[in-house]
Amino acid sequence: MSATEQATKKEPDHDHGEDHAGDDSHDEHSRHHHHHHHGNPFVTSAQATFHCLSGCVIGEVAGLMIGVTLGLSVIATMALATALAYISGFTLGLIPVMRNQRKTLVEAFKLIWIGEAISIGVMEIAMNAADYYAGGMTADSVFTSVFWVGVGAAVIAGFLAAWPVNWWLLERDLKHCH
Repeated sequence: MSATEQATKKEPDHDHGEDHAGDDSHDEHSRHHHHHHHGNPFVTSAQATFHCLSGCVIGEVAGLMIGVTLGLSVIATMALATALAYISGFTLGLIPVMRNQRKTLVEAFKLIWIGEAISIGVMEIAMNAADYYAGGMTADSVFTSVFWVGVGAAVIAGFLAAWPVNWWLLERDLKHCH
């Protein structure tokens, strides 16, 4: 079911202590109150992608800096950057859901895991490939321009790869804006 169809779906669990049996105005209020995808879906998906990218970049850059500084192999550096990107990405996805929707860690994880896992996965494949081909993860030091060109290429590639995926996930209600 698309996000548009979801917007018109009746929400039976909306209750704030009042009896609204047969009250069509309340149903209309419910539909608008619970709809998460406002406005242009391409803009919404771009915002979701920027949010996801911010979490991924924290872990990705930390992993790349550690890997390059310690002289780890390319595969070890990619694995470390990807693991840290998942940790930081999920953390930035969980915190707003826990805070804004008053969910426990487990409830928030159940709500976001599939969308975040797919989005971060696509983003990481693109980011690691771009960084590798730009030479960033094989740089001699994090203080070289090639390292930072690699990071820049990775950020652009990660966004461009994940944006259509996030659009698709949002349209199918598999990802939620936090």
